[in-house]
Amino acid sequence: MAAYRRPDLRNLFDDSPTPHIAHPPRTHRRDFYVATDGSYRGDGRGGLGVVIETRDGERIARRSIPDSVPDNNVAEYRALHLGLDVLAARAPENARIGVLVDHDDLAANVNRATIAASGPDDRPPHPFSVPQTTAHHWRGIRARVAGFAEIRAAQIDSGDNPAHPLANAPEQYGHVNAERDRCVLPRDDRWRAADEDRYPPPSRANRTRSTGGTASD
Repeated sequence: MAAYRRPDLRNLFDDSPTPHIAHPPRTHRRDFYVATDGSYRGDGRGGLGVVIETRDGERIARRSIPDSVPDNNVAEYRALHLGLDVLAARAPENARIGVLVDHDDLAANVNRATIAASGPDDRPPHPFSVPQTTAHHWRGIRARVAGFAEIRAAQIDSGDNPAHPLANAPEQYGHVNAERDRCVLPRDDRWRAADEDRYPPPSRANRTRSTGGTASD
């Protein structure tokens, strides 16, 4: 089997669309990244996958959990609910979070919730489109959105989602749940300022056009 390396979460996030939220260079940069996925096998069985990394690519935690779900929507929302709960125990409240999911409506709803949380009437710019069966987990996700300084979600392909195999084969990846979690709790904002001095913002406008081609962004 050929060896290959998936892109880290920061690179995936920077190169993926964030529905309803533009990509201003400075505010696009995140402190922590969480990729989640939920699987549904059609017979009530499913799985939840979670991968969490710091902005430097240091892995904080992984989860691969078998689950009983009624449909794929519940699996996806439940996976993100789990991922944000795991992250909330390890990240400060002033952290900026990047979410990566391969469920288009979920990514859009998270970003609508982010915009609504910063508005005067807690209303999104476009109505939420949340399946009724996911209501419990959606409330939990919105609570986590309100609990961090900022969350925005990127929409990625399932083939690029590092949480995908964890969700689809929990019987093979159950060992990741025994990994020792890393607790990354910075004491103040000096950690963020130092990182912003080291790394230039991921501005799409500064990317070089390929010869003879057109820019895709």
